[in-house]
Amino acid sequence: MTNEEMLRSARDLLLKLHKTMVDLEREMYEGIHGKQSASEFLNLLLEDEDMAWLRRFSMLIVEIDEMFASKDGLNDELVSANIEKVRELVEMAESDDYFKAKYQFTLQRDANAAILHSELRNLVRS
Repeated sequence: MTNEEMLRSARDLLLKLHKTMVDLEREMYEGIHGKQSASEFLNLLLEDEDMAWLRRFSMLIVEIDEMFASKDGLNDELVSANIEKVRELVEMAESDDYFKAKYQFTLQRDANAAILHSELRNLVRS
């Protein structure tokens, strides 16, 4: 598997994992605060500090998408750098304890999230 193929696969798994985590956050939020419209919840995702940990995933997905959509073609260094960013994200390499706690809680709470995380981690380790 080439690095480009690996990153494309990682991006797809990252998107599925992100969707699963967003759905779980919405379920928990609405359990406390009541039903939210799609636009209300989108605003929470974009602005609420408790949802900021999810933005790391969405920003990386966007960065990868923009790289693949670039008219300048793919750069091997940029592909490798993005693989490393995915690796650091799923390894929880940053020192942000809140991010780690939220991410780990989600993985413990939802089997699908844990499976996607494991698949993604194994992919970018290879």
